[in-house]
Amino acid sequence: MQQVLNQLDIIIDDAIETNSRIGYFAYLYRRVTAEIQNEIVLGNFEDNARMEIFDVAFANYYIDAYNGYTRQTPISKSWQFAFSAKNEPLTILQHIMLGINTHINLDLGLAASTVMQEQQIADIENDFNIVNTILGNIVNEMQDRLGRVSPLLFLLDLAGKNTDEEIINFSLGKARALSWYNANLLWGLGVGHQDDAIRNMDLAVLRLGEFIKSPKSTFITYTLKFIGKFEEKNVGKVIFKLRED
Repeated sequence: MQQVLNQLDIIIDDAIETNSRIGYFAYLYRRVTAEIQNEIVLGNFEDNARMEIFDVAFANYYIDAYNGYTRQTPISKSWQFAFSAKNEPLTILQHIMLGINTHINLDLGLAASTVMQEQQIADIENDFNIVNTILGNIVNEMQDRLGRVSPLLFLLDLAGKNTDEEIINFSLGKARALSWYNANLLWGLGVGHQDDAIRNMDLAVLRLGEFIKSPKSTFITYTLKFIGKFEEKNVGKVIFKLRED
């Protein structure tokens, strides 16, 4: 697990050095991984040894995708889309959600299916849900902290029906059920019979990413662009301010 945290630190440090917005999700995910590690140490999962294996496998999907992107080798369409948006003038929230979308909607189900291939997948459901709860808590914490670097983010609330929460819930809330469904589907298909299903999942996640990047509402799109104009643009400063207690 520590090796995973070290690799995430390398990704974050590189993002700070190159001012790459990829660092926003990497920082959030580092927080998630560290919290899962802490819960394992405290013995708060049903099967803590299995959860360490699962969490490393889950993290490696992201790390492998990042390495593939930087080396220009083939990766999933949804991760390619998320990483390629690093140069787009999106809000910090959108950059974070693009990463969450792909890692939860695609990678989480893949990791659960792979780790439980020789076991009953239902055995990991409770621990799987604990991981989702940890992620949700940290995303909520991150939203509270985003005001430090995105002072006009509250305008999304004024734009109608707590739209910032809708963006979060669209990718995170529904993703909890979707990722578990995908895990069961892939597990049931078995190794060697999953390729078509994974391709279809990847395309579905890509469409969700396109929605996060370009909401259908013209007014919301304008609001996001306006919010973005007043955000901190230096990636290192953003991460530093998000880290502050």
